[in-house]
Amino acid sequence: MSHNGTSWELFAFGAEKACDRACLENYIDRYLDAVKDNNPSLDLFTKDCKFTENGAQLPLGGEGLWYSMSRRANYKFYIPDIETRQIAYIGTVIEEDAPAMNGQPAKEHISAVSIRLKIDDNGKISEVEQLVMRPEQNLFASEESEGAEGAGPPRFPPAGEAIDKMGAPHPVYMKAIPEKERMSREELIKVANYYFEGGKRIDGKVYSFTDDCERFENGIQTTQTNCKEQFESGELKDIISRIRDRRFVAVDRERGIVFAFCFFDHVKINWTWEVSELFKIENGLIRRIEAAFLRCPYGMNSGWSTYQQTMSEEIQSIR
Repeated sequence: MSHNGTSWELFAFGAEKACDRACLENYIDRYLDAVKDNNPSLDLFTKDCKFTENGAQLPLGGEGLWYSMSRRANYKFYIPDIETRQIAYIGTVIEEDAPAMNGQPAKEHISAVSIRLKIDDNGKISEVEQLVMRPEQNLFASEESEGAEGAGPPRFPPAGEAIDKMGAPHPVYMKAIPEKERMSREELIKVANYYFEGGKRIDGKVYSFTDDCERFENGIQTTQTNCKEQFESGELKDIISRIRDRRFVAVDRERGIVFAFCFFDHVKINWTWEVSELFKIENGLIRRIEAAFLRCPYGMNSGWSTYQQTMSEEIQSIR
């Protein structure tokens, strides 16, 4: 196998051998190729590989994204964690709504995906966790009523469409942190968690933002000025009731990036967001944030946590 002109062996590298950045990124590429081809081969996956999509455990192959993905789209953001042999990813894919028939092309849409893979000692994928952010569909609306007066356009474009238009991760994410300034995996997680603490308890006390920090959610910038001023203004106060099941699953120490899964609950309206979020951290401060998320049933479980972990707001460092 090769990636950017580099070759390496992907089999039986063992617990004592590292899977470097290029190696881990290649697992994402191979995984998405397998999904596109609906080919859950034991050459790539363990026999008991656990797979979840949007919090539900499903068979590996033939369902969810495995059924509908036709190809990748533009956006590709890799977050390799060499220390734990995991990799996270935010990207975009094309899914088929209906196959080509009667001379008409297939009906397709762009979806955003957030993925975590865990690689075992034998070089196979043993865990697959993914979110798929699809455009909303009303299966019961007639074609005549879809544009009916009063329906109105959505406030924001679908996540897949907006993220795809970003084209590529912002250059600040690709900038390496000088080796002497690199924080440990746990130190980076602690800084990233300040954002969740601050989002839950908006009180004007901000500990972790640079003055130019910006946040993008589902491809849309959601800071009018910067993260720090938005928190200090109090405009977010009392919006979020609970930020729970904070699972920090991938840390790219070389570039200072932390990737987490969690849930944002809004108790007063019985509303939960299932969230994937990443943070660029420089000198102990969050400089840029990117999130991809979808609405899920209120109180949803990730499929990877106990009930106690699901309801907890404590840090979970996933290894």
